[in-house]
Amino acid sequence: MPLFDLPLDELRRYTPTVAEPADFDAFWRATLREATAGPVLLEVRPEPTDLRLVESFDVTFAGFAGDPVRAWYTRPTGVDAPLPAVVEYVGYGRGRGLPHERLTWPVAGYAHLLMDPRGQHGQHAGGDTPDPRAGAAGGPWPVTWGILDARDYYYRRLITDAVRAVQAVRALPGVDVDRVVVAGNSQGGGLALAVAGLVPDLAAVITTAPFLCQPQRAIELTDAAPYGEIVRYLAATRGTEEAVRRTLSYVDGVTFARRAVAPAHFGIGLRDTVCPPSTGFAAYNQYGAANGRPTPPTCEMHVYPFNGHEGGEAVQQRRQLRWLAALLAGPGAPTAGGRPARDAEADADADAALPGRS
Repeated sequence: MPLFDLPLDELRRYTPTVAEPADFDAFWRATLREATAGPVLLEVRPEPTDLRLVESFDVTFAGFAGDPVRAWYTRPTGVDAPLPAVVEYVGYGRGRGLPHERLTWPVAGYAHLLMDPRGQHGQHAGGDTPDPRAGAAGGPWPVTWGILDARDYYYRRLITDAVRAVQAVRALPGVDVDRVVVAGNSQGGGLALAVAGLVPDLAAVITTAPFLCQPQRAIELTDAAPYGEIVRYLAATRGTEEAVRRTLSYVDGVTFARRAVAPAHFGIGLRDTVCPPSTGFAAYNQYGAANGRPTPPTCEMHVYPFNGHEGGEAVQQRRQLRWLAALLAGPGAPTAGGRPARDAEADADADAALPGRS
């Protein structure tokens, strides 16, 4: 796929005004207040994995409206000290799978909570969390469930689950509650940004190819799913565009990013037709702006000019590991060889990264 979005020099300056409902903050305060009425942890039980270096637990926590949400909690074996924790959110159509499938963070020395997205049934990897509230008017795909009203919309529920996942990991044993990180790719990256805008005391945010950033623009640029599912819904339900666009304005990752304060690490492929590059740059370029802090302590973007939605894959993940280790460096924190490490191989490509903001 050739480049189809804005050129890189324009992306660096791209700061669009996004539709922000007047009651955006009140809407989310009320939503989260309802969700936190009861205890967050419902069940925690050991999960055999046949792996010697990590131990895993099958966690069920109370998400939106108290609905049970499943997750894997995995941590290095034999470590008693509280560890910084990474809460990871997965991509669209994926589930939590099996506990041995995502081991990068626990093997790197972190506690790791992998949230199962409700109702997506694990199209690409097994899912165990149903969505009992998916009956509102809308299309047949999760991204269109309840899309005619923000109160009924699927992503209201999923974003609430994602916030509750942070509260759940802080209630688990062996977690340093002051060093909780949210991370994800695609849908997971969009959820990480949403949580960053709703939870003010995160240690860091790691997001790659984030979904749900400036969706108003995305549905005009791409027919690839998941945005393409919204396009197909609009094509079949003429006259619903105004309601759909209003609903999307309550879950826009740019609006959440503007409210965030935690250090952030971004990654984007310039040939990404799933989550168009300009939409991710819109979130990066305005990250923290609503708090009078347009430049958080650390906020950097890594760009992959010849990659699409896969972005930098292992190269990007290595950058994430080294960035986070340096950020959290201190007693008990994971480090790269005992000191902050530079990725000389990746840094050699001058076009692959934008300067960090500090």
